Amino acid sequence: MRIGELARATDTSARALRHYEQAGLISSDRAANGYRVYDERAVVRVRNIRRFLTAGLTLDDVRVFLPCLDGDVAAAPPSEKGLQVARDRLAVIDERIAAQTEARDRLEAALRAAGPAQGPEFP
Repeated sequence: MRIGELARATDTSARALRHYEQAGLISSDRAANGYRVYDERAVVRVRNIRRFLTAGLTLDDVRVFLPCLDGDVAAAPPSEKGLQVARDRLAVIDERIAAQTEARDRLEAALRAAGPAQGPEFP
């Protein structure tokens, strides 16, 4: 199937598919006209990649799961390495949330200290 067909089948943009290919997560052959041609199995692989990305993992994190991307990753028993990647990513997300919360609190305090709001109200 061509890139547009794969994009429609997986509700993914062609740009994202090219990005996944550049990252080594999917592969294609080239037709005589130079178009990318993907195997039917790429549908499952892309859906699994998107499942991991939606869960908060990065493309680098997803590489750990390469051996199982062509199967039902939701039904497969988790590996210790996969669980560690997820724990590490969760810690990074928690750190980012804490940093953003602190920045928000500092900004809110600065606005309150500035006196009555001149524009839209703030909490």
